[in-house]
Amino acid sequence: MSLPHRLRYLLAWDHDLSRAVVAVYLRAVLGFLRRRARRDGVADGRSGAVTIIQRFGGALNLNIHIHALVLDGVFAKNGDEGVGFHAGRRLTRDDVADVVAVVGRRIERLLQRRGVAASPEETSAPDAWSEDAPVLAGLAAASVEGRVALGPRPGTRVQRYGEPPDDVEPLTPGPCHARLGRFDLHAGIVTQAGQRERLERLCRYALRPPIAEDRLRLASDGLVWLTLRHRWADGTTHLKLEPVELLERLAVLTPRPRINLLLYYGVLAPHAPWRAAVVASAASEEAEGAAAAESGTPDDERNDRPSRCRSGAYLWADLMRRTFWFDVLECSALWRPTAPSCAYRTRQHGGTNPPASRPAHGAPRGTARASAATAHPTCRPSVERWVHGVRCRRLTARARHGSARPLPSS
Repeated sequence: MSLPHRLRYLLAWDHDLSRAVVAVYLRAVLGFLRRRARRDGVADGRSGAVTIIQRFGGALNLNIHIHALVLDGVFAKNGDEGVGFHAGRRLTRDDVADVVAVVGRRIERLLQRRGVAASPEETSAPDAWSEDAPVLAGLAAASVEGRVALGPRPGTRVQRYGEPPDDVEPLTPGPCHARLGRFDLHAGIVTQAGQRERLERLCRYALRPPIAEDRLRLASDGLVWLTLRHRWADGTTHLKLEPVELLERLAVLTPRPRINLLLYYGVLAPHAPWRAAVVASAASEEAEGAAAAESGTPDDERNDRPSRCRSGAYLWADLMRRTFWFDVLECSALWRPTAPSCAYRTRQHGGTNPPASRPAHGAPRGTARASAATAHPTCRPSVERWVHGVRCRRLTARARHGSARPLPSS
C-alpha cells in the first residue's frame, strides 16, 4: 500500500506512528477477511499477515510504503482436531476499494488524535523530526519530493535521462487495484498453495535492499548514474547524481537504530493464541508434501535440497548459501556436503575416500595439529587456516583471563 507524501515524511522518523498506521491497515484487511468468512459460514475465522515496512523507491527516494503477505483465507477450529484453513473467495476491485476507504478514514482519525499534520498546509501541528534533527529532516523532505538538498543545485529536480514515449497510455488500475486520494492499494499478486518457489521470490522482492550494485555506475567525470528498474511513464530510464546527492539519499533511507521493520499480525503474531496450532498445521502439511515428493526424486536432486534441523529451521550453512550464494562447506578438493546429514561424498575424485566429517563445535585441545598433519593434500591449506584460527582464539581467551603467554619468536 502506498501512502501520501506528507505521511511518508512523518513515518520515516516516528516509528511509533509508523507501527500504528500499519496496525490500522492490517486490522482493516484482517477484519474484512473475517467478516467475509462469516458470511460464507465460517464462524470465528482468524487470518494473519507478515508485514514489511519498506523505506525506499525505485529512484533511491524516501518512499515509506507497506508490503503485506496476507493469508488468503481464515483459520477456524475443527472441534478437537485443532484448526483448519478455509480459503477465501477471489477479490474484486470493489472489495479492494472498500478496504482502501476504511483504511483512509481510520488513518485520518489516527493523525487527528495524535495531533499530527496530515498536509504541509497545516502549520499548527509540531514537526518532531525538524526539531530533533533539522538537517536530516531537510534531506528527507527533499527526497520525498524528488529534489536535491545539497551540492551545487539545491532545491532543483534530480536530473533525468531517457527517451520520451511515442504514445502516452493512460494509467488504468488492475482488477485488484484501487486508489482513494493519495492512498493506493494493490492486491493482485496471489500465490497458490504449494508454490514455495514463487512465495520465496515474493518474499525476496519485499525484503530486497534499496539498490543493486549493477544499477550504479561511476562515470569518468565523477558523476553517478543510476539505472531505474522500470521505465517511467515520461520515458526516464536513468538518473544522474552528484556524489553528495547520492549520499544524501542513502542517509535518509537508513532507519533509526533498534526498530523492527518486519512485523507479524493476526494468527502469525508472536503471542497469538492460535499461533502454535497454525504453525504445526502448516508444518505437517509441508512434511506430507515433501515426503510425497521425495519418493520420486533422484538422489542427486534430493541431496541438493536445503537440509533442516529437528526444529524445522534451516541450517546456518544453507541460509548462507541461499542468501549469499556461497557454500561455506565446500573446499578446494571439491568435496560437497549432502543433505540432510553431514557426511561427505566425492565429486570427480577418482574413488579417493573423502575426509571424515567434523563436528560443528570447536575441536578439543591437542587435535588441531593432528588434523593438519592427516588432512587430505588438497584440503591441507584450508585445515591449516582453521588451525591458525584455533590458536588465535586460544591466545585471545588467555589474554582476556590474564593468563596469556608470549608468542613464540619467528
